[in-house]
Amino acid sequence: MGSKVYESTAEALAGTVRDGMTIAVGGFGLSGIPGNLIAALRDSGATGLTIVSNNMGVDGKGLGLLLENRQVRKVLGSYVGENKLFADQYLSGDLEVEFVPQGTLAERLRAGGAGIPAFYTPTGVGTPVAEGKPEMEFDGRRAILERGIVADLALVRAHRADPEGNLRYRMTAQNFNPLVAAAGRVTIAEAEEISRDYLEPDRIHTPGIYVQRVVAVEDTQKHIEQRTVRVRVEA
Repeated sequence: MGSKVYESTAEALAGTVRDGMTIAVGGFGLSGIPGNLIAALRDSGATGLTIVSNNMGVDGKGLGLLLENRQVRKVLGSYVGENKLFADQYLSGDLEVEFVPQGTLAERLRAGGAGIPAFYTPTGVGTPVAEGKPEMEFDGRRAILERGIVADLALVRAHRADPEGNLRYRMTAQNFNPLVAAAGRVTIAEAEEISRDYLEPDRIHTPGIYVQRVVAVEDTQKHIEQRTVRVRVEA
């Protein structure tokens, strides 16, 4: 069996990062984010990056690390509410932001991964989201043209992987990760477990054809955005 497994996160990222590239990142909030790869990306020092992600993490965690290091030029995302620095940089004009409805973002990534250059959707018609985009009418319903997203580099987090790059996600980590993995010209996955043998074919979420490099998770800590500290009252 061939192997796509690298010894360290830094080694897995080496030679794949350059200034000004577009990078898609899996996860939702802090759930299922490739935290180790994000830290390695920060340490690479690459600047002028365009980041495609549902959100930019929180201050000091997740993709927030890249904002703190002033490495991001533009963000395509759906939500900014948990990151004060994100909002500050946007409002000051230091950061360009393309707001994308969450479902549209998911479909743009899916389309990019499937080789579909563009598609029409009614989401966003008549709002600032539609500005400058071609519009058509289908069965009496207006729709705007959205472009598929193909990233130069995709970073994802998996629960299990094998040496051929087949991936399986766990619970809510199966959010944007499969879509991001398919949308990257080069995809790197960090995995909590790397099997010595092939994963069972009917239990694979992302086929290894989409994945070029795999690395074991080094820092296993999983951060939580909002902790519940009060005792739950039984109904």
